[in-house]
Amino acid sequence: MLNIRRFVAGVDEPPWVEVLNASRKGRDDWRTVTTEEMLLQEKENPSFDVEGRFIAELDGKPVGAVHANVDKQREERRGIIRFDVIPESRGRGIERRLVEIALRELKARGMAIAQASVDSRELDYVGLLEGLGFRQVRVGSMMEMELANISHGIGENSQVAIRPLEKSRAEDIELFTLFENETFREHFNFRRGSVEDTRYFLFSDMHYGSYKEVFFAALDGEIVGFIGAAIDEKYNLEHNLETGKAGDIFTIGVLKQYRRTGVGARMILHALEAFRAKGMIKATLGVDDYNPTEAMRLYEKVGFKVKKKDLVFERGL
Repeated sequence: MLNIRRFVAGVDEPPWVEVLNASRKGRDDWRTVTTEEMLLQEKENPSFDVEGRFIAELDGKPVGAVHANVDKQREERRGIIRFDVIPESRGRGIERRLVEIALRELKARGMAIAQASVDSRELDYVGLLEGLGFRQVRVGSMMEMELANISHGIGENSQVAIRPLEKSRAEDIELFTLFENETFREHFNFRRGSVEDTRYFLFSDMHYGSYKEVFFAALDGEIVGFIGAAIDEKYNLEHNLETGKAGDIFTIGVLKQYRRTGVGARMILHALEAFRAKGMIKATLGVDDYNPTEAMRLYEKVGFKVKKKDLVFERGL
C-alpha cells in the first residue's frame, strides 16, 4: 500500500537521505550525502526551504521523496520541484503522484510557475513531465576535461592579475556577493544572493571539502571578474578511483564590459593549474547551453567536452 505523507523535520531526515542516495546512485553529478549533512543544511543554509517536502512509503518502506521548493529570495513566483524514486519502485506511478502533490503544494504557497530538471537520459522522467503539461525551456551541460590537455594560448589576457578571496575579510565576501549578483542578473533562473548565502557556502556547504577557493581577476588594479574552484574529496572517492580525481569550477563571472577580452580564459587556466597542483587529473563544470555570454564556446576552446545533459521543464500553475 502506497502512503505519501508530509515530511517531519527532525524525524524524517534518515529516510529522506536513504531515498536520495538510492535513487541517485551512479549519477555523474551525485555523491552520497549523510543525515548529518542534511541536518546541517536545514539548520544553517539561509535559503533552504524547510517546507514543501513529502515522503512516499510503500508497505512502510520509504521509496520516494519530493520537495516543492520555494526560494523566498527569488523575485518571480517560481517554485522548484525535485523528486526521486528508488530504482526498484520506478514506473509504478509513484513519480506521478509525487509531482502532482508538489504542483498542488506550490500553487497553495502562491507560486505561478513550477520548474523541474531531469537528466536527459532519464526518458521516463522526461515523459512524465511532458505528460503533466511541462514544456522544455532550457538545456544544461555537465562538462569535463583532462588536465593533461590544458590548452594555453587561447586568447587569455596576460595583463590580468589573480588574487584569492580572503575568507577572513568581510570586504572580500561582500565583494564576491556583489559581483555574483551583477554578473548573473541577466541569466536564466537568476536569484539575488545575500552575504549570508555566501558565508554559508564558503564555510558550511556540504558539497565540497577542504579545498574551496574563489579567485578575483583584476585589470589595472580594478576587480573585473571572479572564479570559484573546489575539490569534493568524497565525490572523487565515489567516482574517480580508476579514472582520476577531479576538481570543479563551480562559478565564474566577468563584468559585462570586460567580456571577450581574455579575462575569462585567464581565470579558467588559473583554476585548472591550481587543480593540477593539487594532484587532480580532471576538471568539471556546469553550464547553461543558452548562456547569454556564450560561455560554452570558451569552455570548449579550453578543452572541456560535454559529459551529460540536463533538461529544464516548466509549466504554469
